[in-house]
Amino acid sequence: MARRLGQALIGRDLELVYGGADVGLMGEVADTVLNAGGSVIGVIPRSFAHKVSHQGLTKLHIVDSMHERKTLMFDLSDGFIALPGGFGTLEEVSELLTWAQLGLHKKPCGLVNVGGYFDLLLAFLDNAVSKGFMKREHREMLMVSECPEEMLERFKSYSAPNVEKWVGIKQN
Repeated sequence: MARRLGQALIGRDLELVYGGADVGLMGEVADTVLNAGGSVIGVIPRSFAHKVSHQGLTKLHIVDSMHERKTLMFDLSDGFIALPGGFGTLEEVSELLTWAQLGLHKKPCGLVNVGGYFDLLLAFLDNAVSKGFMKREHREMLMVSECPEEMLERFKSYSAPNVEKWVGIKQN
């Protein structure tokens, strides 16, 4: 699926911005884009750049902290797609959605739900809505597809909701 995402980016003449490593699923996406002649920008913290930074990228930014990394990746990107991952993936997606919920950006954010990998996370979010901890419009900001090509097509027509973040705020 990582290769398929890379091919979908190339097929739409889109540049990849990612964490800059030569390992894992995103390293595979980067290799796929590069092997097809596409552009790939990596952003990696200095603390582990010497261990896993991809040496064949179009451009590699080495930054001082994870916060600086996320900020630069955000600034360089028009949208965000996550493949299955662990804590880092969950943290980054959560932060991007929180920023969107607060109205700090209107960029699309999606999960490629490979083999139902994100099903339990999606159930958690649906539960947050049903229990009143999240508005349905904010839950729907997170697009989900089993297919990277479909996700990128949906990104083209994405429109961020214009709804107040605060649940249960008192009206005066």
